[in-house]
Order: sequence, then structure tokens, then C-alpha cells
Amino acid sequence: MQTMVQAKEGDTVRVHYTGKLEDGTVFDASSEESPLEFTIGEGEIIPGFEQAVIGMEPGEARTARIPPEEAYGSHRDDMMLTVDRGEVPEEINPEPGQQLQIQMPGERTAIVTVSDISESTVTLDANHPLAGEPLTFDIQLVDIIQQAAPAHPR
Repeated sequence: MQTMVQAKEGDTVRVHYTGKLEDGTVFDASSEESPLEFTIGEGEIIPGFEQAVIGMEPGEARTARIPPEEAYGSHRDDMMLTVDRGEVPEEINPEPGQQLQIQMPGERTAIVTVSDISESTVTLDANHPLAGEPLTFDIQLVDIIQQAAPAHPR
């Protein structure tokens, strides 16, 4: 009898997925042509998604509900930034929901979302757009393309 291989930490896998919010809105999905490829345990994707794939066999499908702490984290007030309207370039007419790229200290840039506008200020939200959201993923393990090397006894 042949035992099925199960996905484990260190394996490189390919999965198809559909990500949904609590109200059922689909926010992301893999396409039929190109499944998502990642190595379990490398931190390339959210922790809850990685954990959901561990133990799956090729061809298996499951639905995983992932709390914010295992997804994009809680919505943090310290990631909100209010700037003087004069600091926004003249060619930009900010509107709530609009995404902007800002220069951070050093060479880094960040994507922020305009959350509020007044006569004198613009409030920017640097949280991930899905921060604070519990997520549901329908996941199908397409293939384990590279298995982790077995641990060598010392």
C-alpha cells in the first residue's frame, strides 16, 4: 500500500486558492493557469495560510478560517498618520479610499490609504488593507514540487 505524501515545513508547494472576507466578498484568487507557489516556513505568505497547507495531500482541498493575528494583524492606531494638507503634492487631489505612495525615512516607500480629509489635514492609514479582518481561504494543494530534505541524525 502506498502512503500519500503530506505537505510539511520546508516543502515547496503549489496551491490554488480563493480568499474571502466574512461577508463572502472574494478579495484574491489564484488563476487556473498559475497556482501560487511557495515554500512552507519561509514566511512568504501569511502564517495562517501556511499552517492550513501543512498536512494536506496533493489533490486535497480544505477551507481555512484565519483570524487577523495569523493573517495581516490587527488594525493599529499607530499606523494612522495625519499630515498637513500642504504636505500633499499639489497635483494630488486626495479622496477617501485612494491609495498613495509615500516616502518613509531612509529609502523606503509605503502604500497608504487616504482615510479622512479636512480643510487643513489628510489622514493616511498605513495598515495593510486587510488588517483586522478574519479571512477564509478555500485551498487546494495542487502539488508538492520539492520536499524538504530529511533531517540528518547527528
